Amino acid sequence: MVFEVDERALSRETLKSALNSVGYIADDALITTLYLSLKLDKPLLLEGEPGCGKTELAKSLSDAFNRELIRLQCYEGLDSGSAIYEWDYLRQLLKIRMLEASGSIPDSEIFSERFILKRPLLRAVTHGDSKPPVLLIDEVDRADEEFEGFLLEFLAEFQVTIPELGSFKAKKPPIVVITSNQTRELGDGLRRRCLYYYVSFPTPERELEILSVKVRGLDEALARQIVGFVRVLREEFDLVKKPGVAETIDWARALLSLDAKTLDPQLVRQTLSCLIKDSSDTLKVDGDALKRAVENATAKTS
Repeated sequence: MVFEVDERALSRETLKSALNSVGYIADDALITTLYLSLKLDKPLLLEGEPGCGKTELAKSLSDAFNRELIRLQCYEGLDSGSAIYEWDYLRQLLKIRMLEASGSIPDSEIFSERFILKRPLLRAVTHGDSKPPVLLIDEVDRADEEFEGFLLEFLAEFQVTIPELGSFKAKKPPIVVITSNQTRELGDGLRRRCLYYYVSFPTPERELEILSVKVRGLDEALARQIVGFVRVLREEFDLVKKPGVAETIDWARALLSLDAKTLDPQLVRQTLSCLIKDSSDTLKVDGDALKRAVENATAKTS
């Protein structure tokens, strides 16, 4: 079932149904914030722990509304050349040589749109489609603070500027989702241009619902034990990297592939690599501590 984001009939209920149809289970607060973002044509800034579904939301929007997904993966040193545009220097050079060979003088055509290599931000505003794309600016906190300056014009006006050609403004604003794992504080300028939502770990009930959708064939009793154990890890262990929903799903799939029926310390120890991704955390969840965590999780579901 395809839902059109720009239809006047869009409501929070149809938005939630659209996401549910592609397997994304969101709480009402997130649905409301996302709905307002779509209605007001405002970028949505999602912050929170890694693995809690921030990136997945953008992917699910693309699937549910049948829109192109354009992804800008941020990293240290990211600049406008990688985010907005670059000149295709090789083609420009070939064109100049062709003009010189014919006795012509290279003209302004050399610096025209045909010689531009479009990067994610420029692609998002020149999509030329009746259905604007979903632009995912992923892990913006990994980029340098200077990069936020490149984003401000785009986030405020949905346009980018190329000195030789002028400004390119989107005819229809793209759907913009920005994610941050909070490795550094984002600037006020970026925050003011967005609607904001903090994505936290889901409640046990919602995580069970997510597992029921993402891991078909998983026994309900085992699913409850899985959710219970992961919750114990998050709340009772001082972990450097707490397991997110993505890790819970991976672990459930691993246990299903092993035909597991219930949790026991040996099985958990053998599959702990699905949940724990830090060497110091591995030492914290071992021996008696691991046994007690398994017992606590299974006791709550028995």
